[in-house]
This record gives sequence, structure tokens and C-alpha cells, in this order.
Amino acid sequence: MNSLLQIFGVELPDLVWLNLLIIVVGVILVLWGADRMTDGAVAIAQRLKIPEIVIGLTIVAMGTSAPEFCVSLVSALNGTPDLAVGNVVGSNIFNSMLIVGVAALVAPMTIMPSTVKKDIPFAFFASLLLMGMILIDGNLSRIDAAILFGVFLVFMYITLKGAKGSHAVEQEKAGKKNYSLLTSFGLIALGLVCLIVGSKVFVESATMVAQSLGVSEAVIGLTIVAGGTSLPELATSVVSARKGQSGIAIGNVLGSNVFNILLILGGAGLICPMQVQGITFIDLLVMGSSMVLLWLFSFTKYTVERWEGTVLTILFLAYMTWLVVPYV
Repeated sequence: MNSLLQIFGVELPDLVWLNLLIIVVGVILVLWGADRMTDGAVAIAQRLKIPEIVIGLTIVAMGTSAPEFCVSLVSALNGTPDLAVGNVVGSNIFNSMLIVGVAALVAPMTIMPSTVKKDIPFAFFASLLLMGMILIDGNLSRIDAAILFGVFLVFMYITLKGAKGSHAVEQEKAGKKNYSLLTSFGLIALGLVCLIVGSKVFVESATMVAQSLGVSEAVIGLTIVAGGTSLPELATSVVSARKGQSGIAIGNVLGSNVFNILLILGGAGLICPMQVQGITFIDLLVMGSSMVLLWLFSFTKYTVERWEGTVLTILFLAYMTWLVVPYV
């Protein structure tokens, strides 16, 4: 592999390759752990006769956001806040540009009216809120985090209140889990261990790669880390598009964007305030603009066509190129 890279003038030391391998292992642990923890939590909630729509919009939704939360929290605690914030900003850009774009290339994506009227505007509002907080003083203080978390609680209240009778969404988000109580608690414990261990090795290895190559932690967060934690949404959306079930998948992707900013940065910031330096105005602008572009594409016919998916994908690749080229 090194010989192939040398053709392009790039040579990576063995230590970097080892850390890249550890990053992959960390991603697998985090994603697998999130799945196990979610399965166990859903099984317990079903045994307690909690409505499935509540399970889907709380436990399952939070479970899919667990990788980003653990990675961002560990990054903040390790003193690498740019990695934490870059993970969230990058994940949102991945979601609204690459994931929607690729899924639309596979098949035109139908957008539910509730997504256009509620989820996209709320995701855009969350993006603007984060942009304002970071651009004002470069800090994500506990007060800022408390505001984000408070807005998240409002979002959850509105979402749960409007979800009554949404049986199709219930089945999509929370299938029946026939586990014993002991097995359910075991899955939760195992999932948490994998999340914690996977997040720790993931963040530490990503930081070492950044230091070895002279790449900023923010860029690592916006690219490798964000891409790794966004893999489940990418796979789910592409498969859903092929099956003609794109509406719910899009809703989940946009819901993930809201969770990423309000819950993940809100929760992580409450635990550990962050001084953000490497996330630029351009990064935040791309995140906010991607939501505006997605809203424009979906507003007219409640559909993201293939050509619109192409535009989103090309713009995403252009942004990634802009991030990486200075280090090549």
C-alpha cells in the first residue's frame, strides 16, 4: 500500500497505519455496542408496556446517536474539543449531503410533509444556534450547553406529542425484541462497555493520526470521525431508498442532525465545557447551507430527485476536497 501511495508522493509510517487500523476497530466496537445497548433497552421498555412510538423516538433514536455522543464526550474529556465538535458538524454534513445525495442517486427520495414542515426547519434552527454560540466567542460553555439541551427537550416534547397514532413509524423504529430481562440487562451492559472502550481507542488513535500527519483535530473530526459514526445512517438510507421506503429514512437522518447538535453537544458540554478553535466559519456555513439546500430540494414536490442527489453529492465531495488538499 505504501508503494502505491508513494506514486502520488504520499508515504505513511507504520505507526499511522496501525492507528488507522485501530480506528476501524474502534468504529466497529462503537457501532456494535450501540446496537446491543439499543436492543436491550427496547426489550426492557417493551416488557414495561411502553408504547412503541415512544421507544422509537427516545430509546432507539438515542441509541443511534450513542456513537456520536460517546466519541464527542471522550474527545471533550481528553482535551480535544475540536474533535468533539468536528464530529457533530461533520456528521450533520455527511447526513444532509452525502447520505441524502447517494440515497437519491439510488432512487428518488420521497420526503414526508412533516419532515419538510418540522424536521428540516428545526435542524436548520439547531444549526444556526450552534453557529451563533461558536462564532460569538469560540466557546461552548455550560450555559450554551444548557440552552442546547433545553431546546432538545422542547423538540422531544413536540415530537412525542405529534407522534400519536404514527403506527407505521412505530414498527419501523422499534421491532419486537424477545429477550429475557437478564439478557436485556446483559446486552445493555455489554453495549455500554463496547461504546466506552471503542470510543476511547477511536479518539486516541484519531488524535495520534492527526498529530503524526500534521492534520488538525478539527479536520480529523470533520472527515474520519464523522464518516465513521455516520456509517449506520448511510447504510440504512441507501437500503431504504432501494426498497422505496425513503421517507422514514430521511426523517431519521434529519432527526439525527437535531440529536447531534442539541443532545450530543448539549449533554457533552454540560459535562465538559469546550473551547473550540479549529472549526471555521466555512465548516459551520456548509452545515447550515446543506440544510437550506435540502429544504429547497424537498419543498416543491416533497421529493429529492436524482439530479438533486447528484448536486448534494458533488458539493459534499468538493467540501471534503477543500478540507484535505492542504495536507496532501
